[in-house]
Amino acid sequence: MELRHLRCFLAVAEELHFARAAERLHIEQSPLSRAIKDLEEELGVRLFIRNSRSTRLSRAGQVLKEHVPRIFTALQQAREGAKAVAAGYDGQLRIALSDGITPPRLSAFLAKCRDDDPEVGINLAEIPLSQQIEGLRADLYDAGFAQLDDVGDGLLAEPAWHDPLVVAVPAKHPLLTHKRIPLEEVLRYPLAMGDPHVFEGYCRQIARVLRTVDVEPLVAEEVASLDLMLTLVSAGYALALVGASQVAVCRSPDVTSRPLAGISPVLTTYLLRADTVPSEPLSRFVERAISGVSSPRR
Repeated sequence: MELRHLRCFLAVAEELHFARAAERLHIEQSPLSRAIKDLEEELGVRLFIRNSRSTRLSRAGQVLKEHVPRIFTALQQAREGAKAVAAGYDGQLRIALSDGITPPRLSAFLAKCRDDDPEVGINLAEIPLSQQIEGLRADLYDAGFAQLDDVGDGLLAEPAWHDPLVVAVPAKHPLLTHKRIPLEEVLRYPLAMGDPHVFEGYCRQIARVLRTVDVEPLVAEEVASLDLMLTLVSAGYALALVGASQVAVCRSPDVTSRPLAGISPVLTTYLLRADTVPSEPLSRFVERAISGVSSPRR
């Protein structure tokens, strides 16, 4: 089974259109079709069901599609591992990041890892939470950070750090007359929220806070990055519920923040890992993480 065949398969499986897949791969459609045919003959299965109007995956194709991304992830990790050894590292930890983990908290933690364990390289991958959980189960990652602790059997979720939840508010907004803003007042205005497919753990934690009042939020936009969320706040389109450290690193002078009145919620970041005996480098990594990097470096 050749890697080029798998790349062709994955492109068609994601596009479900041979012409678009060929354009994406920058090849002609004829060699793409030949690659898919060769792969089907090698596997002895039909991967796609095609007619004059559509292309869809067969059941065998659906199963293969689940496995192929793992192959490319493992290949990339092998490359990074080889580069790490060539760069002088004795080992490497594969760490997944989900839910838009806050840069100051993460950078302070990674700096401590570098100082305490300079011989261990750290390879980071930003991926959706569902992919992180799947990768931890498949031993594609040694550990990960996310804002969800409901990870199911076989995995552990341990609190790493907490970030006070605040309201990100545009400059000169009327709510800034409050030193602490009641949640009911916040919900009188549109909110910028995270896309639940990208920020699954974050969205669940925010949902728990919103359920404390009997008011339905008005969602102005669901975004795929914290930068865009705070850009919308800066432009005056919406408010946002975010971690205090996220506002601290926002470079816009048009964004400020206030704590919520009556409650003191936090966003919790968890370290996720397999429920097995960790290696010595991973054990040290975990110990540093759950001991808590309470504040970012100044």
